Amino acid sequence: MQKGGFPGMGGGNMQQLMRQAQKMQQDMARLQEELNAREFSAASGGGMVKATVDGRKALKSIEIDKACVDPDDVEMLQDLVLSAVNEAVRLADDTVNAEMGRLTGGMNLGL
Repeated sequence: MQKGGFPGMGGGNMQQLMRQAQKMQQDMARLQEELNAREFSAASGGGMVKATVDGRKALKSIEIDKACVDPDDVEMLQDLVLSAVNEAVRLADDTVNAEMGRLTGGMNLGL
């Protein structure tokens, strides 16, 4: 009987598998850093409100066109801000998931 390892697998195959796993882990860490630093922007109200988030989904900036600031209709401005922020966060999520999925070959690794 073979000592340690998996039956039917030579030690060389296991070492190669471990190297591949370590490389994937390093690639994922590098990609995650790159994605965290990337900015994602979305606009609402025909560009009247623009929100920018980073890959960690932290809100970086909000730009509001003066033309949409109406003291008698604050609710509209609130809706535009929410819409722009939510769309920027969705864009960040979709991009991070797609990029990680390409790297992992679609394996769900709980990222």
